[in-house]
Amino acid sequence: MDLVINEFLEQFLLSTQKKTFIKLTLGKKRGKTKELKNVYVRIVEIKNKEMLSFNFRYENRDEVKNYAFDEAKPEIEKYLGVELMKAHLFTADADLTLSVNKKGKGHLITAPPTLSPLEDKQHDHQKKRFVETASSYLHKLGITDEKGIVRPKKTDKFKQINKYIELLNPILNSRTWGEKLRIVDMGAGKAYLTFALYDFLKREFDTEIEMIGVEQRPELVEFSNQLAKDCGFTGLRFEQGSIDQFEYEKVDVLIALHACDTATDDAIYQGIKSDAAIIVCAPCCHKQIRNQMHANVEVLPQLKYGIFMERQAEMITDTIRALIMEEQGYESKIFEFISNEHTAKNLMIAGVKTDKKIEMEPLQLKIDGLKKQYGIEYHHLEKLLINQK
Repeated sequence: MDLVINEFLEQFLLSTQKKTFIKLTLGKKRGKTKELKNVYVRIVEIKNKEMLSFNFRYENRDEVKNYAFDEAKPEIEKYLGVELMKAHLFTADADLTLSVNKKGKGHLITAPPTLSPLEDKQHDHQKKRFVETASSYLHKLGITDEKGIVRPKKTDKFKQINKYIELLNPILNSRTWGEKLRIVDMGAGKAYLTFALYDFLKREFDTEIEMIGVEQRPELVEFSNQLAKDCGFTGLRFEQGSIDQFEYEKVDVLIALHACDTATDDAIYQGIKSDAAIIVCAPCCHKQIRNQMHANVEVLPQLKYGIFMERQAEMITDTIRALIMEEQGYESKIFEFISNEHTAKNLMIAGVKTDKKIEMEPLQLKIDGLKKQYGIEYHHLEKLLINQK
């Protein structure tokens, strides 16, 4: 075995003996034919005994196996440098990154620790947290105190952040990424979710992350850039700009959360124009369609009442957005972002680019039918795409 790989494995064993081990990830599969994508190793407690849980992530399934500490090294040796060519070891003392080339030679990088030991080692007793409460950005943003405990007044915000990452995780895992994953977060605001996503991807995804948060307010851009620097988030930066005018060369994932009214359409349009693999939006306000709607209350009596007209405007606006995204080659979904007990702005639209043949005529008939039924002259996203032609 290569001496560098052996050194990495010895450091892994040492961390389990010293009880400084936090987690281990294996990734970067060798060749395109291998089904196994990643292996994630963490400590669990089963019947009052600590063990190492191996989560084997395949293309279409996950398998979990638990091993005693002394059984772990031979299991890792089966995959490291054979099927999976990169490993990240997180300990309380240091972070170790091992890369193995095609000739089986290892290259090891040691860096200061970025994680704290997980408090919860219970096996299948508590709901998984996708956000580490010990992360420094949460404390600097006022979500947690100096001990990493969520502040009582910030419980709802923390739940929203955790749910956001939980929802995005399978969407992002639905695609295979290359050496770099490029993400643009439009209208980042105070960037709670931007920081959370970057932190999660750096911990869990075996690829380089380049993330840009776009925000109009210069004071927030300056604050967020300083926070990213303080946290050592070298692949995260913030730039001043508006959704409809910001320019970038390449984007894999475009995100726009709570962009007001037609700004959501501007963001979707930017994603389509850039041929983004994934577009994720959480709409806010629907004035553009609401101001055009003139439904026949004799046919639709519920729309006589203003509150129902408002809700219908939201549904129509987002339905047409999803249908337009399907016309553009995206498989679209609309789902609850977070329970409406935490926020009224609780819907998310997600589009994943596919290679499926698009039947344009049925989709356009649905869009035209909705517009005719509710007296809508045009939808802003539709207008943007027409003007592009």
